[in-house]
Amino acid sequence: MHIYLINLGRRPDRLAAMTAQAQALGLGLDRVEAVDARVADLGAMDRWFKAGGPLGEIPQGDKACLLSHRAAWQMFLGTGDDHAVFLEDDVRLSACAGSLLVSDNWIPAGVSVVKLEHYGPPGQRVLLSDLRAVGEDFQMGRMLSRHTGAAAYILSRVAAETLRDVTCFDLPVDHLIFNPNNSRLFAKLAPWQLVPAIARQQEFVGEKSDIEGTRLGLRKFGWTYAKRELVRFAYDMRLVPRQIAALLKGAKLVAMKTAD
Repeated sequence: MHIYLINLGRRPDRLAAMTAQAQALGLGLDRVEAVDARVADLGAMDRWFKAGGPLGEIPQGDKACLLSHRAAWQMFLGTGDDHAVFLEDDVRLSACAGSLLVSDNWIPAGVSVVKLEHYGPPGQRVLLSDLRAVGEDFQMGRMLSRHTGAAAYILSRVAAETLRDVTCFDLPVDHLIFNPNNSRLFAKLAPWQLVPAIARQQEFVGEKSDIEGTRLGLRKFGWTYAKRELVRFAYDMRLVPRQIAALLKGAKLVAMKTAD
């Protein structure tokens, strides 16, 4: 199973850190040149995106990030592999990641997307159904609630084709794949969550993401910000009845953590 590492050309330090992590775990990396929002043709990027969406205007850094992931999906689809791993260059992998990422033989038939990371605060809970064992130390469950972040995940060929074939995006990549509240593709992709996770983005253990600066203007408090947050809240509330029904049928709110 190939592992595609999305890396900015101006961040050789991150490439070196990720290469060292991978080598220590017995893994190889296929580097994907990330789209750099600082130097990219903004008009060419904008043609891939709607002017607005469920979360409002998408920052330029998030647009570049999604197109970087899309380039990685295309690289994967140029191979004969059934699954591939996709990593951002600021992710930290657990010591046990090597035993899982070396092969896809643990992924059940019919599972198209596996989220490998824990994104968000410690103890964040994610609604999961159909929990099943993955070897002796892990479980995986079908995601029924939002758990964003796209620093570490697995796609099947079908999922990669579904994502690649989108010609106009209205969400950042992590919401597109992992947010049932506002992604029209979420139900089709049907992502699963690995528990415990084997990856944690550097944002939660140290340095901020490179695209953080492109978001600041859109996060400035004002009417536009307030409107966007109200719309987000409305999307969040829309699925509550369905999620309550899932809990009554046996789904569980699982506290996320990262494996050692």
